[in-house]
Amino acid sequence: MSQANTSPKSHHESTVIKSAIRSRLLVLTLILLWRTLLSPYDTSAPINPNCLSQPHVDQQQQHLLLPALGSAIESSIVWDSVYYVRIAQCGYEYEQSYAFFPLLPLCISLLSRTVLAPLIPVIGTRAVLGLSGYVINNIGFVFAAVYLYRLSIIILKDHEAALRASILFCFNPASIFYSSIYSETLYALFSLGGLYHLMSGKNAIAVLWLALSGFSRSNGMLNAGYFCFQTMHQAYDAVFLRRRAFLAMQVLVGGALRCICIFIPFVAFQAYGYYNICLGSFPDEMSPWCKARVPMLYNYIQNHYWGVGFLRYFQVKQLPNFLLASPILSLAFCSIVHYAKSNPENFFSLGFCAPTQDKNSASVFFTMNQENHNFKAKKKVIKENPALPPEESKLSANQGYLSVAALPCIFHLGFMAATAFFVMHVQVATRFLSFSPPLYWFASYIMKSPGTRKRWGYVIWAYSAAYILLGSLLFSNFYPFT
Repeated sequence: MSQANTSPKSHHESTVIKSAIRSRLLVLTLILLWRTLLSPYDTSAPINPNCLSQPHVDQQQQHLLLPALGSAIESSIVWDSVYYVRIAQCGYEYEQSYAFFPLLPLCISLLSRTVLAPLIPVIGTRAVLGLSGYVINNIGFVFAAVYLYRLSIIILKDHEAALRASILFCFNPASIFYSSIYSETLYALFSLGGLYHLMSGKNAIAVLWLALSGFSRSNGMLNAGYFCFQTMHQAYDAVFLRRRAFLAMQVLVGGALRCICIFIPFVAFQAYGYYNICLGSFPDEMSPWCKARVPMLYNYIQNHYWGVGFLRYFQVKQLPNFLLASPILSLAFCSIVHYAKSNPENFFSLGFCAPTQDKNSASVFFTMNQENHNFKAKKKVIKENPALPPEESKLSANQGYLSVAALPCIFHLGFMAATAFFVMHVQVATRFLSFSPPLYWFASYIMKSPGTRKRWGYVIWAYSAAYILLGSLLFSNFYPFT
C-alpha cells in the first residue's frame, strides 16, 4: 500500500523534472536562435570598464582559447543582467546598484571562482561570470519546479492537479527571466521551498529558506506574512479556545522572532549601503536619503532612479505597458475573485471561520484547534448535505485550490498584484507575479472544469507560449519586454 501511495508522486515528480529541463532547453535554444537571426537593438552589452577599485588593471583577457564563444556569452548579458554580473565582478560601486540584492551576485562570484574557474583562460573572466549566472538560474529553476509540485500536493491533495500546475510553471510567461541572469529563479526557489517546509511543519528550515528569499529580492520580506498568518491563528486558539494566556504569549514571541529573521537580510543590506555610501562622506556631499530620519536606500533608489511610486505610472503613454501586463494581472484577479466568491466565509474572516478538517493540508496554520474545527466542519456539511456519505462530506468541506490552506497564498498574491498595478512599473508584473502558486493552481483548476470555463485553459497555454516566444525574441536582443 505504501508503494502504491508513493508511486504516483514519484512518477509525477520525475515528469516535472523532465518538463523543467525541457522548458529551459527550449528557452535557451530560442535565445540562441533569435541572437543568431537578428541584430540586437543595443550593442553595448560587451562593454565592461575596469572596476573602480582597480582602475589600472586591464580586465581584457589576452590569448583566449575561444574568444568568439566568450564574446557571444558577454553579448547575451543584457538589461539587469549587466548589474548582477558587474556586482559579482566589482562589488557595489554605484548607488543605484544597491537596488539589486546580493544573493545572486554572491553565487555567481563563488561559482566562477571555483567550479568554473578553469574556463577563465578559455573564454575570459566576464564570460565565466555570465556563464555562472546561466548555470545557477537554469538549474535552480528545476528545483523550484519540484518544490512547487511538492507544495501543490500538500495544498491540492490531488496528484494530477499538482502536476498540471507544475508543468504550467515550467512554461510560464516569464520563462525568459528564469533562464537569464535575473534574481527571479533564486527568489522562486527559496520562496517555494520555504513555503513547502512551512506547510510540512518544519518552521526552522522554513525561516531559513524564506530569509534567503529576502536576500535575493526585496519583496522576500512579504514572506513574513505567512508566519503572521500562522501566529494570528495560533494565538487566537490559545486565547479563545484553550484559555491559556501564557501559551498565547509564547506563540506571539515565536512568531515575532521568525518574522524578524525574515526581515534581517533586507535591514542588513540597507545598513551595508548606509555604511558604504553615507559614513565617511562630508555633509554637503551626502545623498539626500542619508539625512533622513530613517534612511532607506532601496526606496530612494527606486523613486529617484526609476520613478517608482504610488500611481506614478498612471500615464497615457504607459498604456502599452499596462496592456503587456494585463494577462498576468487578469489571471491574478480572477483567481482571487473566484476563491472569494466560492469561499466568502473563509476569505472575509481571514480563515477564522474556516472548516479545516484535513490535518495534513493546513496543520501549520491551525495546529491548536484542529479537532474543534474538524467537528464543526463535519457537523455543518452533514447538516447541509444529509445525503452525502461521511467521506464525501469531508471532501466537500475543503477542496484543493479552494481549501483554507491556500488562503495565505491568495492574500500574498493579492498584495503583490496590487503593488505591481498601483506602485511599480506595471510591465514588471509578468515576472513579479510569475512564481505565485495560486496562479497555477487556479489555471490547473479551470483546465478540468466542465463547459466553457475549460476553454480558458487553452487561452492560458496560448498566452504562455506567446510570451515565451515574444520574450526570448525581444529580451535577448536588448529590446524592452517586461
